Amino acid sequence: MVPALILFCLPPLGAQVMPAGWQTVKDSKNACQLAVPADWSPYGESRSAAVLHDTSTALAVVTSQPGQVFAPLTEFFQKVLNIRKEKLFENTPKRIFYQDKTSAQADDPNSYTFSVPGKAGTCSGHLTFLPSVPEEVARKIALSLGPAPESRGGSL
Repeated sequence: MVPALILFCLPPLGAQVMPAGWQTVKDSKNACQLAVPADWSPYGESRSAAVLHDTSTALAVVTSQPGQVFAPLTEFFQKVLNIRKEKLFENTPKRIFYQDKTSAQADDPNSYTFSVPGKAGTCSGHLTFLPSVPEEVARKIALSLGPAPESRGGSL
């Protein structure tokens, strides 16, 4: 309960934020990206995911859905997905961001799901992380999701 309260006390969610010194992770189509801290490593051949130490500590994945129109979650879908209101951090035309799993103990992960409008579809991300990963870091990863710029370079 306390981590959720901390998230609500932080400044309002805004546009894509790329923290200084972090690395970008792009989806396989180079359409969407998110950022992870410098000590994270690429995961898998597509390089559209990154891990902290290994997949059991933290895993961030970015995907794109070309042609999928972005829209906030309706009340119906919030119920179908079993998203509790206090875990739905943002549900606007600019971003969907919610916690779909809450850790019950130190070796049980939390997980966030987040989406934003892309250039020609929707950008989505999923983050699974142990409680040892600070909530602020997890939140920054989620808020960094956005369309990838046209130029290349600086990514994992």
